[in-house]
Amino acid sequence: MIHKIETANNLIAFRALGQVTTADFKSVVLPEIEGLSKQSNGINFLFAVDTDIQNFTENSWLQDAVTGLKQFENWNRVAIVSDSEEASFGDGFTFNTTGEFRGFKKLAFNKALKWVEGNQNI
Repeated sequence: MIHKIETANNLIAFRALGQVTTADFKSVVLPEIEGLSKQSNGINFLFAVDTDIQNFTENSWLQDAVTGLKQFENWNRVAIVSDSEEASFGDGFTFNTTGEFRGFKKLAFNKALKWVEGNQNI
């Protein structure tokens, strides 16, 4: 399941817990990004993977996620928080768009959040 994390107004953040499906991503994450995209010149986004990667129930979840995220052009900062090597797509995870993409370990969650908010440079 994917849960929204309450944060500052200039970003949206989510935590993946337990079993995660493509439907979770499409029904929870994409509508929020779409709303922020319409309200803001830049999308600041944090996604914390707080479950084993094996709990993503569909093999195509990552491809579906990337496809869904590619539709937005106004990325500013994106942080992926995970200790999994399989989900460590942060720094190399780009769509040929503007914006910064970074990966963080779980212990650096607060650092990731501050970076996405624009309060910290790395």
